[in-house]
Amino acid sequence: MNELCNTNRLSPFPSGGAGGRLRIGILGAAGYTGGELIRLLLNHPQAEIVFANSESNAGNLVSDIHEGLVGETDLSFTADMPFDRVDVLFLCFGHGKSEAFLKEHDIPANVKIIDLAQDFRIAGQHDFVYGLPEVHREEIRKANHLANPGCFATCIQLAVLPALKHGIISGDIHVNGITGSTGAGQKPGATTHFSWRNDNISVYKTFTHQHLLEINQTVHELQPGYNGRVLFIPQRGCFTRGIFVTAYAKCDMPIEAVQELYADYYKDAAFTFMTTKSPDLKQVVNTNKAVVYVEKFEDQLLMVSCIDNLLKGAVGQAVQNMNLMFGLDEKTGLYLKASAF
Repeated sequence: MNELCNTNRLSPFPSGGAGGRLRIGILGAAGYTGGELIRLLLNHPQAEIVFANSESNAGNLVSDIHEGLVGETDLSFTADMPFDRVDVLFLCFGHGKSEAFLKEHDIPANVKIIDLAQDFRIAGQHDFVYGLPEVHREEIRKANHLANPGCFATCIQLAVLPALKHGIISGDIHVNGITGSTGAGQKPGATTHFSWRNDNISVYKTFTHQHLLEINQTVHELQPGYNGRVLFIPQRGCFTRGIFVTAYAKCDMPIEAVQELYADYYKDAAFTFMTTKSPDLKQVVNTNKAVVYVEKFEDQLLMVSCIDNLLKGAVGQAVQNMNLMFGLDEKTGLYLKASAF
């Protein structure tokens, strides 16, 4: 069997780019994000996985590592990287590896790149577009190279974007966010194994989380000169996937006006939805949705958002961005039902 060939038996199209499908290469395909990306792309009507690269797993069936894909694909991992055979390349490396990889390898100019690490999220000496569709949709449509936002960064920004855009909050923005264990990646660690994580909760990287860099970048893009701080306390939750964020800041606008403002901001968003009921995490798990909610207490505006960290916080948003970059409907391949029970 050719290990570079996707033989997804569920696909309505033959392999080899027929039917106008996008040819896709995945680097770092054996981790959580790689597995979730493969799951989505196997069921994307315009996608064909040309190769799934993992040197340590080369020759092994993808379904032997990502066991939830048993019966859905005969694709094998490969150590090869035939860049000239793909239209788009997904980088699912750990943070810090993407930049080094691109310096060491020549990627054809016609191949679009979507990086899921943090290497290119901060504006600098590169041409990567920051891929938060709720802020940069039109820039994403024109992008050749895209930096996919971080999971906490996505959830926090979606909570506060409308308030910042319209200048209705002031002072420090206090943020608390709790994430599932998959946010720490697939490699086991002291704070990820079941016996420690189960029935437990803890804080980490208090006020110093790396996603604050991209969050603050957006804050000052939407409201230059904002003089408040984003004070973020991340927490490890005792569940597998999802992020639940609460944020609050000073606001003098009546809640009815705030709700109208939020609803208007997200009215054209493909996956971000304003709700008038306090949300729960199960509304978004296994989907590319974000659910956002606001309420007032005296002069404080509470802003709540929740997402699936592996989907809207990672590969779901990456596929959404791929759709935009290639002129497809944003929702293509992303009609997923929440695991609400």
